[in-house]
Amino acid sequence: MSAVPHVHVARSPWWFKLLGRVLEPWVRIKRDPAEPTTLLRSGAAVCYAIERDGTSDALILERACREAGLPSPMQLLELPGRRRRSVFSLSRRHGWLFGRTDARGPKEPLGQLIRAIEDDPTRDIQVVPVSIYVGRAPARESGWFSVLFAENWLVVGRFRRMLALLLNGRDTVVHFSTPVSLRDVMGESHSLTPERLTRKIARVLRTHFRRVRAAVIGPDLSHRRTVVDAVLTTEPVRDAIAATASKENITLAKAQRRARDFALEISADYSHPVVRSSSFLLSNFWNKLYDGIAMHHFDKARAAAPGHEVIYVPCHRSHTDYLLLSYQLHHSGVVPPHIAAGVNLNLPVVGPILRRGGAFFLRRSFKGNALYSVVFNEYLAQLVDRGVPLEYFIEGGRSRTGRLLAPRAGMLVMTLRAFLRAPRRPVLFQPVYIGYEKLMEGKSYIGELSGKPKEKESLLGLIRGLKVLRQRYGHVTLNFGEPIALTPMLDAVAPDWRATTADADTRPDWMNSVVDDLADRIQININRAADVNPINLLALVVLATPKHAMAENDLLAQLELTKSMFVELPYSDRVTITPMNPQSIVAYGEQMGWIRRVRHPLGDVLVTDGEQAVLLSYFRNNVLHLNAAAAWVAACFLNNRRMSRSSVIRLGRVIYPFIQGELFLPWDQDGFAAQLQDTIEFFVRRGLLESSADGRVLERGPGQDDGAYQLRVIARSMLQAFERYYIAIAALVKNGPHTMSSGELETACTLTAQRLGLLNELSAPEFFDKALFRGFIQKLREVKIVWTDKAGKLDFSDALEDMVRDARVILAREVRHSILKITPGGDNDRDLDARPPADPGETTAESLHERHVANEEIRHREHPGV
Repeated sequence: MSAVPHVHVARSPWWFKLLGRVLEPWVRIKRDPAEPTTLLRSGAAVCYAIERDGTSDALILERACREAGLPSPMQLLELPGRRRRSVFSLSRRHGWLFGRTDARGPKEPLGQLIRAIEDDPTRDIQVVPVSIYVGRAPARESGWFSVLFAENWLVVGRFRRMLALLLNGRDTVVHFSTPVSLRDVMGESHSLTPERLTRKIARVLRTHFRRVRAAVIGPDLSHRRTVVDAVLTTEPVRDAIAATASKENITLAKAQRRARDFALEISADYSHPVVRSSSFLLSNFWNKLYDGIAMHHFDKARAAAPGHEVIYVPCHRSHTDYLLLSYQLHHSGVVPPHIAAGVNLNLPVVGPILRRGGAFFLRRSFKGNALYSVVFNEYLAQLVDRGVPLEYFIEGGRSRTGRLLAPRAGMLVMTLRAFLRAPRRPVLFQPVYIGYEKLMEGKSYIGELSGKPKEKESLLGLIRGLKVLRQRYGHVTLNFGEPIALTPMLDAVAPDWRATTADADTRPDWMNSVVDDLADRIQININRAADVNPINLLALVVLATPKHAMAENDLLAQLELTKSMFVELPYSDRVTITPMNPQSIVAYGEQMGWIRRVRHPLGDVLVTDGEQAVLLSYFRNNVLHLNAAAAWVAACFLNNRRMSRSSVIRLGRVIYPFIQGELFLPWDQDGFAAQLQDTIEFFVRRGLLESSADGRVLERGPGQDDGAYQLRVIARSMLQAFERYYIAIAALVKNGPHTMSSGELETACTLTAQRLGLLNELSAPEFFDKALFRGFIQKLREVKIVWTDKAGKLDFSDALEDMVRDARVILAREVRHSILKITPGGDNDRDLDARPPADPGETTAESLHERHVANEEIRHREHPGV
């Protein structure tokens, strides 16, 4: 055992004590960890290493040690030839007022410590790195001026440090790191000379302090020029500049200026003071707009992040998404990410503020501009290489329907390439679900879905849009989904991926499959972290009635059933559900203006109508995926009293790939079948279905039964999706093979859906969303039911006709007839609808009389007394 080294407890100079007393009222210290004494090793002297030389840091350190019961940094260590204090800094300032910083500061004290250990084999000294931050995140009440003197990456002078202490000293953090045993280091590096060992230890300490500072206040991006210069000096950019100059016959200098202009147009100009100032402004902004902002599972996200390049990939539903996420991360003590924003947001006044908040801008398309593409790729690679947290939306734009959009892989591809070139830090994708109760952009979304052109962003439009600030928008929830590590995905697909060349133009054969899988996982994990708020539940229930009206008792019962189903059949352990009971949900919906009450002697009716119903469909679509399995089981009993359990499961397996592709569901076909089984058991427990013949046969009650009514409400939440599928397959079969291209089929489906919507007064604009038809047709290709012939026309297998026959189980005859009548093509209506079911005898249609009774009951429930 090593002997305890001899130390002398020395008195601090009188001026040091005096300054300590003067400073004490202005400084409040938070230690990290709270009990740093547990870090120390017994039997070894302590010497503290701080990042910067300065009296204020020495005073803060001395006080923090005293309050924690640690050895004082002012005590003297016995070293060869002299005594010295138990503290040294990595940089020293020479001179009192205008001294210059010398980065070689630790060379002398470290050399003395090493020589002391060499002279005494029984001696050890433990060096404790201590990081001191004054005003990492000033409190809201401390004012805007204080953020200018908060902690950053600049080496500030004594006067600026004094102002920082006066303004932000009450938010001082002293971070003690694990001690480093100099004897252990010398043993591991015995081949090094004392001089080289000194330089090595100093280098390790500098790296350590940079990492701690980056974790606390973010990476060092205070100089935008350094990032831009680094981009312009990379080999791919230099080659692209030369190629541009040659191709366009311009001078190399002109091509270089163009590349620099592109880099400046793209790059963020991150400013810690602006970020902190903005947080004060946004606090008031959110308080005026929202009744509260909640975050769930953030602790799991924070625990997974250390040591990773974190890329936040939230859903995109509003312009406030990125502001909310950055604000909440900063407010929680996490570095806000750099955000990929469309160049359309680079507006006068607004653009510079967003840029200083971490936004970097990209054009919607890189086509036809190879130089811009290379510059952007290299800029993104620089951010990844420097460990800058990123945020981007893989949907490419804001969802106008409330559903997750089909992902666009551009940013994922660029991120993957940047990582492959320099895999220094593992990449972690962090999905985030953002849920609202009301949207600022709601009315503009309706207009765009109805065919109006998207209004371009402009400063004038932003000013005109400020009127939305007069309203309240309820609560917002940010749910952090399960993170996705990139390295295990690469190991599974391409075990030799580390040998991939760093050539920026190289695209390995496996890259497309990795990117597609990654994009799907991100969307799936976003949906697995959904928040079910009161408005989501109201939308699911009220919009599932023909007139968007329900008797109050029926509404309360349906809300209770839906919420219980989500609780008892959990979609994921990260889904959160409102704690409100049905009565509170109804009252809250009335308060928010989503539903209105119609008084009636036989019982009040709750109604949503007109534009409100269309807007409410957005919030139904947010959580439609949670209801998919239940909606399918319930839909099987819309037109049938009795079905075999095996038919429900078999048909569910057939339809599942299309529901999965549209709603990003997490199961494979077996998993979905298991979910259907659990849903059936839930319905049996609740009395909505009866099970007989040892569970092989399922039966619902008659049409006027409460259970049958509740099943109809559940089924209708997904009925429009099933109708869309039927439109597409009916159009194909009706026109025949080799007659329509994919584009022609999309157009035919969209026109059919629009006309059907007009005839039935549908309040869901996404019913005729061309992107949904495109996704369905693509899924038909993927499952090999449809393919393209040599002439570019669509051909299909017999399985498509089987799907047409199976649709008779779900869709009523009048619905099928209406679709077939409207759909353009050959006159094959009778042939399509006359085909027998795929499994004759498995279903029993209800009688016309029973259906009439059921319809009358629905009318009575929705309009009592009418």
